[in-house]
Amino acid sequence: MKRIKTNTYQFPVIIEKDSDGFFVADCPDLVGCHTQGHTIEEAITNIRDAIKLNVKILKEDDKEIPQFNPVSFTSLEVTV
Repeated sequence: MKRIKTNTYQFPVIIEKDSDGFFVADCPDLVGCHTQGHTIEEAITNIRDAIKLNVKILKEDDKEIPQFNPVSFTSLEVTV
């Protein structure tokens, strides 16, 4: 039986709710890698699939796969 070599990658993902109520997911490290879902869970499932496809294509084309650069994200309350 042939063993398939797999790698694990980590990518930042941004999820926002748009004006139509959809959850839009974007992976900024992979150009054009974005999707949406009716729920956060659906958006996460969809972006995971989009990332896998994007990485698979990069590997097939012998292109470099971006390395994860940790990003700090927080929210701030501002009173004006």
